[in-house]
Formats: sequence, structure tokens, C-alpha cells
Amino acid sequence: MPKEDSPVWKDSELLECVQTIPEAPDVVSFVFRPPSGARFLYKAGQFVTLDLPVPGGNIQRTYTISSNPAATAYITVTVKAQAGSVASRWMLDHLKPGMRLKVYGPTGLFHLPPQPDDKYLFISAGSGVTPMMSMAAFLWERGEDPDITFITCARRPSELIFRRKLEHMASRVQGIKLNFVVGQDDPYDAWTGYRGRFNQLMLGLMAPDYLDREVYCCGPESFMESVRDMLNSLGYDMTRYHQESFAAPAVTVAEMTEFDDVVPQEKAAAELVFSRSGKTVPCHETDTVLAIAKASGLNIPSGCTFGVCGTCKVKKISGEAHMVHNGGISEDDIADGYILACCSNPIGRLEVEV
Repeated sequence: MPKEDSPVWKDSELLECVQTIPEAPDVVSFVFRPPSGARFLYKAGQFVTLDLPVPGGNIQRTYTISSNPAATAYITVTVKAQAGSVASRWMLDHLKPGMRLKVYGPTGLFHLPPQPDDKYLFISAGSGVTPMMSMAAFLWERGEDPDITFITCARRPSELIFRRKLEHMASRVQGIKLNFVVGQDDPYDAWTGYRGRFNQLMLGLMAPDYLDREVYCCGPESFMESVRDMLNSLGYDMTRYHQESFAAPAVTVAEMTEFDDVVPQEKAAAELVFSRSGKTVPCHETDTVLAIAKASGLNIPSGCTFGVCGTCKVKKISGEAHMVHNGGISEDDIADGYILACCSNPIGRLEVEV
């Protein structure tokens, strides 16, 4: 074990794999220690780059450190073998205790602030939970009750990475509120949590005070884009939103907090064309298709007005509609050009089949 006066690990020293821990289907945590006994110093949320000796030549891949930075004797990276992945698949199949690798880092700007006393909302999907695990574990062991609302999503309960560890931490402090969302149940296993696509309604139920929290998000690009759409539409201060990409870790603060998202503007002019009715109506980007139709004397059947029931589904003929729904429309329908009138805003000129 390293001592207080032990040297700090430098990436000139190879790291030795000392343990492998199965976490979920095709997900394994790899524990590394420096043979010299040096200490690890890093911030919760940072990553390392592994030099992997795969067939055909070494390749480098970045992985977030999932362990708690308060434990300086080792680091853990948690790896999910994605379909078609060469590096991650090699690790799961071939990386065993006793093997040594060249590792670079740690580095990365996606981490907790130096004095992490804020209220946090962690939102993740799949292996995007890894930096959140490191952050939560660090806050949990500070000796002060943390204030974390933790939301993590997966295809099914068996694929919720770190579920047991998170439940263990939450059972010993009052300040960690756990929320799990799955797309479908596991066969022959009861599930009593949330099902379906993570949406605004779930967010409001899980974190009623989300406007007061610092948000950290990690997951597939499409997932993070949908989270940003939710927060933008709900009036969240996006300067307090931070994200890390699977594809390319942020190298500047702007990459974590500035995004080229479509956000309807109240003063921006738009135009809605109802093709069947022959009406063209000037409007603003913040007006919904349903509201404009009703104000124009046109009937679009509707129910919930929250993007849940799907009653107001209409076909988009041309133009751009910005839609933030809550599960009332399928991805296939969206691909076929359908939108929900109650939660779609015209961006510029939009033509719909009404």
C-alpha cells in the first residue's frame, strides 16, 4: 500500500492488472496497480488512455476511471464490449491479472469542482455511468452527507452497471436518491422501477428540484442530446450542465457546456403551412403545432398535451420541427416523418399534413 510520502505515479511506469470484476453482461471492471507502490492522484470523472496489444498492432483507447480517487493505491476502469469493438472485446477476452500495460494520464476536464459542496443531478445511460460512479463514491466517502439525485438508464435491469454498489451506498446515507430506468424487463425477473424512454415526466418525478442542481451527463450522443432538449425546454440554466462524450472526451470547458442545439426562440419568426386545409399561418418558434392549429380553427385530435399519449400524431411534409416528447411516438414513426403536434415547434417554415 502506498504511504503519504510515496511518489505519485507517472505514466512512464507500466500498470499491472491485479483483478477483474464482472459487472454486467459484457461489462468488466479491471483493477490496476503500479508495481512500484506509487500513489494515484486524479479527479473523480477523469480518464486514462490504455495502450492495448491487440492482433495487428497496438491501439490506444480512453476509459473513464470508475474507482474512488480517495483510494490512491489503485485505479479501476470499467469496460463494456460494444458490438464490433476491437479494443474492448480484446480486454474482456484476454486481459488477465498479472499482465502489464502502458497507460497514459490521468486527464480530462469532466470532473467535480475542487470544493464539491453543490447539489448534483447525475444522468447516465449504459457505460456512461462510470464517471458518475467515481464522483458518487468520492462524495459518499467525504464524511459529509452528499446531495445527489442519481439517474441511470439501461436496456434491461441486468444491464444496470454498478446497481448493487449504488444501492449499497444509498442505503447508508440519506443524500443519495437512486432512480433506474430500463427499456424492458428481464425474463422471469420482477421489475418495479421505471420502464421506457427517459423523458421530462420521469425527470420531474425523480428530481423535482432539478433547476437547483448541477447536472453531469454521460452516455451515447443521442441520449445526451435528448437530455439537453429536455433541460432546454424546461428552462434549465445550461451553463450548469456538463457532459462527457463516449467518442471524444472534452479537451476544453466549452465542449462540456456549449452545444450547437436547436432551441426554439420566443422572438424568432416561423411559418406553419397546413397542406390539406390550405392555410399558412405566421407564428413564432415557441408556438406548438397544436396551439397554432387550434387558434386557426383546425382540429388535430389530442389528449395529454405532454407528448405521452400519441393522439396528436401528424405527418410532416417539409421543413424542420423541434420535438421534445415523452414517449408518445416511436422511433420508426419519427423516421417516417411523423411528429406530435402538442410538443413540436416550427423552426422556420414547416408544412404538415393537416
